[in-house]
Amino acid sequence: MMHQPPEDERQREAKAILERVRLETEPQVGAHSQAMFLKTREHFLARDVDQKDRIEVLGTRIGRLAGLAGLLVFILLLARQLMAG
Repeated sequence: MMHQPPEDERQREAKAILERVRLETEPQVGAHSQAMFLKTREHFLARDVDQKDRIEVLGTRIGRLAGLAGLLVFILLLARQLMAG
């Protein structure tokens, strides 16, 4: 009688095969855009800090959004200065 691999092992192998097929058939531009969007989203949601510490998560989110707002204000001021002169 043949020995069949456990169900967990078969599922892992099937998932690995499907992932390889997806990577080989997926357009690279779409994959890059999707990865860039997801990384940006994860960055602003502060997924890289200790999720158990709510104050750290909240502070990180506020800081990152304030940094983005400051950048946008700086860009607008620079554009206004360039248009005036």
